[in-house]
Formats: sequence, C-alpha cells, structure tokens
Amino acid sequence: MVAIKASAVDAFLARPQPDVFAVLLYGPDAGLVAERAERLAVRALEGSDDPFGLIRLEGDELASDPGRLADEARTIALFGGKRVIRVRAGGRAITAAVDGLLNGPAPESLIILEAGDLKKSAPLRALFEKSPRGAALPCYPDEAAGRDRLIDDEMRAAGLSIAPEARALLVAHLAGDRMAAREEVRKLCLYAMDQGRIEPDDVAAVIADAGDVGMDQAVDAAFTGRTAETAALLRSLKIGGTPASVVVGAALRHALSLHRMRGDVDGGRTARSVVEGAGGAIHFRRKEAVERALSRWTSERLLGAVSRFADAVALTRRHPTLGEAASERALLAAAAEAARANR
Repeated sequence: MVAIKASAVDAFLARPQPDVFAVLLYGPDAGLVAERAERLAVRALEGSDDPFGLIRLEGDELASDPGRLADEARTIALFGGKRVIRVRAGGRAITAAVDGLLNGPAPESLIILEAGDLKKSAPLRALFEKSPRGAALPCYPDEAAGRDRLIDDEMRAAGLSIAPEARALLVAHLAGDRMAAREEVRKLCLYAMDQGRIEPDDVAAVIADAGDVGMDQAVDAAFTGRTAETAALLRSLKIGGTPASVVVGAALRHALSLHRMRGDVDGGRTARSVVEGAGGAIHFRRKEAVERALSRWTSERLLGAVSRFADAVALTRRHPTLGEAASERALLAAAAEAARANR
C-alpha cells in the first residue's frame, strides 16, 4: 500500500481497501487519531453482537511478547464475524510484532494501531507504507475546511444553523485537537439548543477563551482578507473590553512594519525570505499570515492603509465615540481590500 496523503484519509475511511487488514493512524493530533480509529472500528463491527469483538492492547505489552499480536489477530471470533484489535503504541518499539503480522497469513481481524507523530523514517511507519496489507494514515491538526466540516456535522445533528460571524469566531477559537474541538462545538449546540440559530454572542459566552481574543488575530485577519472573521474578532474583543480604536492602533503599527518589509520584496526578495529574515521580530504563529499579507498588499496600498488608520487614531483622540466607529470601518475596509486583492 502506498503512503496515503492527509487529504485522502477521509476517502480511505469511507471505503477501506479490502486487502488491507492493518491500519496505522499517526500524527500530532491525538484526538483525531482516536476519532478515526473509532470510526474504523465501528464500521468493521457493524451488525456484530459479539461482546468480545473488540480487543484493546497496549503497545508496550506487545514489545515484550511480539507474537501475541499475530495470535490475537488470527483467533477466530467466538460468535463468528470480524474482530477488531486496537493497539495503542507506547514508548517501546513494536516493529517486531507488526512485522510478524504483516508477513504472515492474513487474519480475519482488522488491526488498528494508534501512534503519535512519526517521521517518514520511523520504522513503524515504514513497515505500513511498504506493505501491501497495511495502510498508514496521517492525522494532522484540522485546517479550515476540516473545521468547517466538523461544525457542519454537529450543527446538522443538533438541528441548528450558525451565523457567518459566529462561525468565523468559532473556527478561530477551536482547540487544535479534533476531539477537544468537537466537544466544544457540542457544548455550544447544547447551550443554543432552543434558539435554532447560533450567534456570535453565544460563541463568546460558551467557547473557552472566545472572549479573550488577542489583537494580533484581528489584525492578521484584516490584512489577509478574512472579512467575516475580522468582524467576529472585533466583536469578541469589544465584549472582552478592547475597543476597535485600540485594535486600529495595532493595525497602524503592523501596516508600517509591512510597508518596510514590502520594500524588500519590491527589491527582489521573496515574501518568505523577508519574513524568515525578520527572526524573532515576528512571532512564529504570525509568520504565515504576514507572508500572505505581503503577497496581497503593494507598497502604495499599504501607505493608503497607514493614512486611514492614522486618521482613525487621530479622530479617536478628539471624539472617542466617532473614533470608535471610524476604527471599526477602517479595519473592515482593510479586510475587504485584502480580499479583493486575492481575486
């Protein structure tokens, strides 16, 4: 079986290859590994009434007794039908146990191994990727599309809809771990069960840290053209006591910084090399957003943004109420401009 790309994992789970009897799920997202392992197990045991159809083993136990995995896999189910053996890899090597299984007679059981993040050179991963009887499925933290699917699944199950701004705020604050993220969404659905539609205030009230957004997130959302998310984050910041007039000050400083870096890009350097060359001046979590912003904003347009942000800051000092409204408009206008630049 060739190595399966992360983008093809869901397709494999929906229709596993019939000649594959051993599956390795690995990656840094332990919740996603466990969720996908459960999905495979439930599918394999569908229609079975055998209370002993599911066997759980610890990898460290198999390291001491390598032959046990093959023995368990080839044991006939008491009531007939398929058996599923779930193995959680530990700190000890289990390659000998897996090698004996993959190179012996094909069992009636499905073997599911759950492991942490494995490099391409890791022996366990290599065994599965090279064997025609095994499949190695990478489980990486959810990207935006994965988060949206998760939210849609839970909304559909709960019979709820969600406002676009509420969705953007929710996506921005879900945990990286799949199971933790799903639990957060389910908690939100339970909170809003009688409303029919989830609004931004519901997200801010329920999701952990949603009312404590960092200004950097709102600024980066604006400069990369994520208009709905910018609006949602500004609203969340306001709920937490940070007005748009404060955010626009951070946006002004960021625009000036981007303008300096854009000069290097205009001089012939790539956006990535400019960002990497800034070192610790850019937080590692912001580097991707800064690189995207540099690709969307020209020097001339950045100067225009600087002027608008500066006007909003000046107005805030003279007329706080008017300045607040002007600051929000300036930030949303920047997000809309960045979005247009990507078309």
